[in-house]
Amino acid sequence: DFLPLKCDACGEVFCKDHIRYDDHKCSSAYKKNVQVPVCPLCNAPIPVQKGEIPDIVVGAHMDKDCKYNPAQQKQRIFTNKCSKPGCKRKEMMKVVCEQCGGNFCIKHRHPLDHDCKGSSHPTSKA
Repeated sequence: DFLPLKCDACGEVFCKDHIRYDDHKCSSAYKKNVQVPVCPLCNAPIPVQKGEIPDIVVGAHMDKDCKYNPAQQKQRIFTNKCSKPGCKRKEMMKVVCEQCGGNFCIKHRHPLDHDCKGSSHPTSKA
């Protein structure tokens, strides 16, 4: 198979044995061979200029600019403790009562469930 194949970088025509950029020493390969390394700690893309060694650039990023925080990995998700006396449940998001402004768990979120002392009381338990 010596069908003509056109190089997508330089536009010249080659056989199947010479279509790879390295096989025909393509002078335009840099246009297509673009890789952006990612920091293994913070997962941020690290821009690398032409001629720079990616490992060195990523290493410099890790030494100076990396936003990685090891404490963030072990950060607790359920931090919003229920304000009802005796309840030890915690929720991921705040559930604030509109009447008293307290923060409650899902079970005690309704004013009747936490003996609300807010400005207005509900008229029924419906």
